[in-house]
Amino acid sequence: MLELDGRKLMWMMVMFDLPTETKQQRKLAHQFRTFLQNTGFEMIQFSVYLQFTGTKESSKKFVKAVTNNCPPIGDVNILFFTDKQFASMIHIYNKSAKPAKEPPKQFELF
Repeated sequence: MLELDGRKLMWMMVMFDLPTETKQQRKLAHQFRTFLQNTGFEMIQFSVYLQFTGTKESSKKFVKAVTNNCPPIGDVNILFFTDKQFASMIHIYNKSAKPAKEPPKQFELF
């Protein structure tokens, strides 16, 4: 069994600030959030979504999909980090430190 290196496995974070002043803007922001959830992203904060993408190379399709589904106005940022970095995340909820969410099982090759 060969395990992939946690320093090469990648996560993709999408952070956004979309206008919600009009009914149409709220609709577009909702559609973008729904798109992210339907694409496999998990909401970690209201405008911050996260997905394990495997490798940097395999994340290109997600970048393209996010880019193609961005609303015409607003600010969207994409950040990549390794599985090893994800494992060191500190999550504080109600003033209590919680361990980071457990990452998915690493791929195993036979």
